[in-house]
Amino acid sequence: METNHIEPYKETDHQRSLAYKRAEKRLKETKTFYQHLLAYCLFTPFTIFINYLTYWDYKWFWYSLIPWGFGLAIHAFIVFVHKGRGLFGSHWEQRKIEQYLREEERNKKWN
Repeated sequence: METNHIEPYKETDHQRSLAYKRAEKRLKETKTFYQHLLAYCLFTPFTIFINYLTYWDYKWFWYSLIPWGFGLAIHAFIVFVHKGRGLFGSHWEQRKIEQYLREEERNKKWN
């Protein structure tokens, strides 16, 4: 009886490089979100304080905090939940790169 020898999956340098680039991109997105959050947390008390000093009867600070908070929530969703799986996310980019590489290989055969 013949036994088939199947090679274990070996990650190539190219695959490691792509994984590293994806991890680097995720790190940058996460860092950007935390910078955004920090700016919001620093700006909020400052705005409330300025509103308190000027005219406390009219709470105008809400006009900046609510939309900015909404934008921050969307940013958090994109970074931590969605993770770049959108229309032109990293998965789409990877598929397109592979498609272009296959087309390039096919064109080399005819040249």
